[in-house]
Amino acid sequence: MQAEEYNRRGKEMVDYITEYLTKIRERQVIPDVQPGYMRELLPENAPLDGENWDSIFQDVEKIIMPGVVHWQSPHMHAYFPALTSWPSLLGDMLADAINCIGFTWASSPACTELEMNVIDWLCKALGLPVHFLHHHPDSRGGGVLQSTVSECTLISLLAARKDKILQLKKLEADTDDSVINSRLIAYASDQAHSSVEKAGLISLVKVRFLPTDENFGLRGSTLQAAIEKDRKNGLIPVMLCATLGSTGVCSFDYLSELGPVCAREGLWLHVDAAYAGSAFLCPELRGSLEGIEFADSFAFNPSKWMMVHFDCTAFWVKDKCKLQQTFSVDPIYLRHDNSGATDFMHWQIPLSRRFRSLKLWFVMRTFGMKNLQAHIRHGVDMAKLFESLVRSDPNFEIPAKRHLGLVVFCLKVC
Repeated sequence: MQAEEYNRRGKEMVDYITEYLTKIRERQVIPDVQPGYMRELLPENAPLDGENWDSIFQDVEKIIMPGVVHWQSPHMHAYFPALTSWPSLLGDMLADAINCIGFTWASSPACTELEMNVIDWLCKALGLPVHFLHHHPDSRGGGVLQSTVSECTLISLLAARKDKILQLKKLEADTDDSVINSRLIAYASDQAHSSVEKAGLISLVKVRFLPTDENFGLRGSTLQAAIEKDRKNGLIPVMLCATLGSTGVCSFDYLSELGPVCAREGLWLHVDAAYAGSAFLCPELRGSLEGIEFADSFAFNPSKWMMVHFDCTAFWVKDKCKLQQTFSVDPIYLRHDNSGATDFMHWQIPLSRRFRSLKLWFVMRTFGMKNLQAHIRHGVDMAKLFESLVRSDPNFEIPAKRHLGLVVFCLKVC
């Protein structure tokens, strides 16, 4: 395929995508297929000779769409919101064309520079502390776009682990890192996302899931008691993953109580606000952010409620040096003349990274903060309306308090 044909086929693809999204409500959300359905529709081996594009494109509807779960459908109510928008799609279209691999500043200056500035925009829009900003005289931290909040949880635990080991090595210089690691323990509530457990499995750090109160939130006194018990048993508390907007019921841990405990006991405080984070664009919805000044890291998904499609996860740290001491490597082939510039390869697990900030930049500029706030408020209002309808039906009950756009309901047991 040459440029002329790409131009023509690209326009056809845009037309197809437009029709797909504008008529998506007509498609069945969950496909009627079984594991292995595609095996019978594809040849056993890749073609030796190139195929005609018309034939390939016809197979999108024949082979791909029958197995697609249509997440953008208004009839899709499973998992979590995964909204997109036309500006977001255009952003990734351009990013895919540029196809830069932004591991260092030098590998694509615009990729790093735009990300730093847009993530600062977002930090200010959410009302987060200035210590999360790249461009602020009192900040040692900054933000970066990762793939998922799950990855951010792992990164935070690895950084907390490294920082704690370095601290203890000053007192126990002859102790092997693995011995110290075996004594580390992290905490989360029993409502925390499964990614916390997975982070513990990968890092070989024990994770204790603590009970929550009647509102499904973790209290400071519960954390304090767990820390004291574990210290008596020879364990070393290293991190708390606090949840703002849990997966099951959108409950909120009490940051205002947990933050001081973490500061006093020397725990890294990571805040997982995957779904609820977008709501903090609205000042009146920031009540659960009280205590955020104690956080060492914070993550949320614009790809859940902010009309930026997957993958796009915003992640901030209070002290970027603690990330860099965890993930930095310095092979000669990655060095460049601007050694003082930000190299995001030192902020993450993989080396390579996509130009994710383009779609976030397009969305924030196209809609503006007022329209994004209106979008969030509309979602909350719709949830309030739905909640009222559920409460008026004697066949249903609401076992957990509504938070933001999530209504938890179930059939009454006779």
